Amino acid sequence: MTDDHGWLGAELDLEAYLARIGYDGPRTASVDTLRALVHAHTTTIPFENLEIVLGRGIPLDLNTLQDKMIRHRRGGYCYENVGLFAAALERFGFGVTGLSARVTYGIVDTGALRPATHALLRVTTPEDDRVWICDVGFGFGPLEPFELVDSAGEFALGDWRYRLERRADDLWVLFQFGRDGWIDRHTFTENPQFRIDYAVGNHFVSTSPRSPFVTRPFVQRFLPDAHHVLDDLTLTTEYPDGTSTSRELEPTELTKILIEVFDIELDDTDAATLTTTPWRTR
Repeated sequence: MTDDHGWLGAELDLEAYLARIGYDGPRTASVDTLRALVHAHTTTIPFENLEIVLGRGIPLDLNTLQDKMIRHRRGGYCYENVGLFAAALERFGFGVTGLSARVTYGIVDTGALRPATHALLRVTTPEDDRVWICDVGFGFGPLEPFELVDSAGEFALGDWRYRLERRADDLWVLFQFGRDGWIDRHTFTENPQFRIDYAVGNHFVSTSPRSPFVTRPFVQRFLPDAHHVLDDLTLTTEYPDGTSTSRELEPTELTKILIEVFDIELDDTDAATLTTTPWRTR
């Protein structure tokens, strides 16, 4: 029987993972180490849903995550990034609890309700009793963990600005400042989630016609000074001051853009398939 309570940290090729994200710091479960790991993972491993667009599924077993994101230097979406990162944190000795968030980012005032299918982590250290949220799978930072406290209010992580509010029924809301001003990006509670819960959410996100990730490529790379987004054939770069640039791509540009902007290199077969824009003919 599979035990879904933990994050399989003992099975992680830690040396390969740390080399992948470029981390060579202390191996202690401290707040400083947590900050460095979040920064390294977030700025190195991109957000991407290309497997779905290419007609394949998204397995969440640790071996597949390592093969894809470490050995083949690809990215992943929230469940993939969080699964890999949680294993690393567990191996370091952090306390790790999975959480689920309901994404509100991008919703116009239509009353639409999305399912709680975004994965993030509640993390503690042996240093003290503070609680940290690590959100390495959103594609839009933050570059560091943020403390889960009522008094957080507005805060900056690097040049990017955030705001945290606690509402009724222990519901937390994270806001982010960008090109449209202050936008709430997701809501979450501290109700624990396990790998089996993520498997259920992952099935919906990767297969449901209601999921945005089955309709077009969505790729992100978040850096200290820029947030790059490929949405279908639109390439946008957003900056911490709220400004942005955008342009439409030709399908033949996709492979080059993936390499140069997002550090994703597909094999020849997948690259050729992507340029046919298969998501537009389904």
